[in-house]
Amino acid sequence: MSFTYRKLLAYFFRGLLFLTPLAITVYIIYQLFLFLDNLIPVPIPGIGILMVLCLITFVGYLASLIFTKPLFEWFERGMFKIPFVNLLYTSIKDLMGAFVGEKKKFNIPVLVEVSASLNRLGFVTQEDMGAIGESNLVAVYFPHSYNVSGNVFLVNREKVRYLDGVKNADVMKFLVSGGVSPLEKVTDEDE
Repeated sequence: MSFTYRKLLAYFFRGLLFLTPLAITVYIIYQLFLFLDNLIPVPIPGIGILMVLCLITFVGYLASLIFTKPLFEWFERGMFKIPFVNLLYTSIKDLMGAFVGEKKKFNIPVLVEVSASLNRLGFVTQEDMGAIGESNLVAVYFPHSYNVSGNVFLVNREKVRYLDGVKNADVMKFLVSGGVSPLEKVTDEDE
């Protein structure tokens, strides 16, 4: 009888392990869809999100045209002059640019020696800290596990070892998952 009980419990936990991440992922995607779809309230589901995507694409198109680009740059300069708005706007713009901009960040995974027996994985975000008079330092971002935050440390170059043979996305998943997601070596086929 206890064997059947243990087996049923094992099946339950295996099912929980499969269904929980799936349910949470579907829920988050559904909520994001609802949020975006309701930005432009239209009675037909899905049309609002389609309109939002078209609007974003159209604004991106306008921002890249030669004759409208100065208007967007003028608007940004205005945003930079407003004290608190400047801080928010530039921080959000830099963060978005790190993921979708032309100069992507989080693409240089490194191993940083914290002490003789402790190392941390992170991403170089600034190679040159000469602007603050510290050209021997690099800025390294350390994401927190199971969180949407992290820390940036200025680290002596000699303590930073660049990682070859692993994908940036795999290192980020490894860090964000608390070291649970596997790290695999990149093969010639992956490159």
